[in-house]
Amino acid sequence: MKKVIVTGGAGFIGSALIRHLVGNRLAEVVNLDKLTYAGNLESLQSVEKSPLYHFEQADICDPVAVKRLFDEFQPDTIMHLAAESHVDRSIDDPLCFVKTNVLGTANLLQCALEYWRPLPDERKAAFRFQHISTDEVYGSLGAAGFFKETTPYDPKSPYSASKASSDHLVRAWGHTFNLPVLLSNCSNNYGPFHFPEKLIPLVILNALDGKQLPIYGKGENVRDWLYVEDHAKALWLINEKGVPGETYNIGGHNERTNLEVVKTICAILDDLRPKAQGNYADQIVFVTDRPGHDLRYAIDSDKLQKELGWKPEENFDTGICKTVQWYLDNAWWWKPIREKKYAGQRLGGKA
Repeated sequence: MKKVIVTGGAGFIGSALIRHLVGNRLAEVVNLDKLTYAGNLESLQSVEKSPLYHFEQADICDPVAVKRLFDEFQPDTIMHLAAESHVDRSIDDPLCFVKTNVLGTANLLQCALEYWRPLPDERKAAFRFQHISTDEVYGSLGAAGFFKETTPYDPKSPYSASKASSDHLVRAWGHTFNLPVLLSNCSNNYGPFHFPEKLIPLVILNALDGKQLPIYGKGENVRDWLYVEDHAKALWLINEKGVPGETYNIGGHNERTNLEVVKTICAILDDLRPKAQGNYADQIVFVTDRPGHDLRYAIDSDKLQKELGWKPEENFDTGICKTVQWYLDNAWWWKPIREKKYAGQRLGGKA
C-alpha cells in the first residue's frame, strides 16, 4: 500500500481525493493542510478515524515542517493540491496567491528533491511528485476548440498566473533534477463539500436563503464542469499509471454557460424544494462582469482516456442533481461556514 502526502487535503478536491483513497483502502495518507478559510476537516468525517488517515497542520511554505514530514512519514508519492484557488479573491489579494501557489510549490519541490535523492533505487524509481493544476493556465478560448496538453499558456488572472508559474516550476524540477513529476490540468470541479464562494454552491445556498442570484455580465461565459469524485479517481489513475514528465488534461465534456448552470440549479430546486410563491429563477440578477473574465474554457481529455483508460462516470445532469440534493441534506456542513466564514457576498470587485 502506497504512503501518500496530500497537500491541501482539507480543501474541496483534496478532501474528495482522501475520501477516495482512505475510504477504498487504496493508500495510507497524511493530509498536510494549513487550514486557511477554505480548509474544513469536517469534510473528512467519514475517514478521520481510519488508521490509514493522518492529519498534519502546516504551511507548504515552511521548509522545516515539510522536511520533517517527509523524513517521518517516508512517502512514496506526494499529491500537491494545496493552493489559493478563487479567481475573485486573487483580484483582491494577488500576493497571497503568489506566496502560496508559487513559493509554496517551490518549497515542496525542493524538499521532495532532497528526500528523493538518497532513496534506494527501487523506491527512487517508484516515487512521484504529482501536481494538480487548472485549465485556467491556458487563458480563454473562443467559441470553438479545446484546451490540449500542448496548448500554449496564456493566464489572465493573478490566480491562473500563479498556477501557471507553479506548473513551470514542477516541469523545471523534472527536467533539471530528473525528479519524477506528473502534472494534470482540470476543468471546473463541482460536487459535495464545495466551499460556498464558488458558483454552484453559492447559487444553491443563496437561492435557499431567498437572496439574489448574481450573474456576471450576460451569463455567457462557458465552463466545462467535472464532478469532483470523477476527478479524484482520475488523479489516482494518473498516479498509478501516468508516465513521469507527462501532463494529463482532465475534463468532464460538460460545457455550460453560467446562465445555463444557474437556471438548471433553479429548476432542480423548484422540483425538490418549491417556494411558496414563484420560482427560484425569479431571484436571478445580472451584475457588472468580473475584471478579466475569460470567455470560455473547454478541456480535451482524450489523452487521459486513450492512454490510461479514464472516463467520467457523471454527466452534468446527473452530477448537478446529486450536488443540489447533497446541499439540501447536509446543512450541518455548510451552515457554520455561512455563519462564520463566508456569507455569500461578492468578491473580486477591487480592480
